Amino acid sequence: MIIAWILSLFILLSSLVAYLERMSALEIISINTLLESQKRFIAAEKSLLECEQHLSSISVLKNRQCHIQSAGKNLWRISSKEKPALEVHVSLDERTGLATRLNWRQDFE
Repeated sequence: MIIAWILSLFILLSSLVAYLERMSALEIISINTLLESQKRFIAAEKSLLECEQHLSSISVLKNRQCHIQSAGKNLWRISSKEKPALEVHVSLDERTGLATRLNWRQDFE
């Protein structure tokens, strides 16, 4: 009877160790995914900011990382090409050439 009790404790401890290993692996995957998505989000925001700053002179941008579309009277819609897709609406002042960001959103597919 004592041997059965000791064996059940060993089995319980081994299942606990296996559970802790699985949880640790999932936590590592979660942290790596979070860091990678933050890097991509920052890169998409930087590409939008570059396109927004050079909106008055679009021809200056050699390698555009975003889509630029006119949305009406001095309004522009700029969206990033890479994932995550970010989209901003910008108002361009013709006299000063300054772009003012009106709003932004993440474009989900």
